[in-house]
This record gives sequence, structure tokens and C-alpha cells, in this order.
Amino acid sequence: MNKTKFRKFRKSDSEAVIDLWKKCKLIVPWNDPIKDINRKLSIKDNLFMIGEINKDIIASAMAGYDGHRGYIYYLAVLPEYQKKGLGSSLLSIIEKKLLHLGCPKINLFVRNTNIRVKTFYKINNYEFQDSQIYGKRLIKDD
Repeated sequence: MNKTKFRKFRKSDSEAVIDLWKKCKLIVPWNDPIKDINRKLSIKDNLFMIGEINKDIIASAMAGYDGHRGYIYYLAVLPEYQKKGLGSSLLSIIEKKLLHLGCPKINLFVRNTNIRVKTFYKINNYEFQDSQIYGKRLIKDD
């Protein structure tokens, strides 16, 4: 396999990243991925990373830090590249960036429809938290 290069997301990556998210079934009707990307880019925190092989985007991770907890969203690896360590490498890069910012703990959200990834997170030392998540949409994306 060719060497994977990890780098900061660029606006010109948007179409390829959205295609990646579609292939990984991460897009839901109530979230507009273009708006999600634009909102993230407005923060300018350099916590949106992609992985590429031969300039083809094959992985992504969007993270954030609010001063209390770090968060990871849209962690995706193209299905044909899964189970090769790329997701773990990208996760490690994000963890190091968050640690550098002083982040003491990371929370991540996995939809019940994507629970098959729980083994991946367990292998990467993430533990299930006995918590409930509540949400309230302030701005509709439709």
C-alpha cells in the first residue's frame, strides 16, 4: 500500500470529503455536510484532518475542544482502506493535537445505526460511558 499522508483539511477538499462521508454512511438528512464543514472552518482551530494516498482523500476526522472536553466527529476511512491502521493513525494525530491544547478527556458520539465501529474504538482504548445524550437543534439545516 502507498504511504498515507495526513494533513489539515483545505476548503478545496470539501467535495471529496463529503463523498467519503457518503461512502462511509455518515451523512444524515438533518445535517447538511457543507454547512458542517463551513461551520468548522469558521473556528480556525486546525482540528479538521484528512488522510490521503496519491492525493486521493481516503480518511477524515473533525475534532473540537471547548476548554473542558475534546470531541471527534466524522472519523471516516473508505471501506476498502479500513482495518489497516489508518483510522487509528488519524485518531492518534487528533489525540495528540488535543493533548497539546491541554484537553484532559475526549468524548465522541457514535450513532446507534453505526454501532459496528465500537470494536474499533475499544481497540483504541475508548470506553463506553454510561451517559445519555440530549440534543436541541437551534438552526435547521434543511
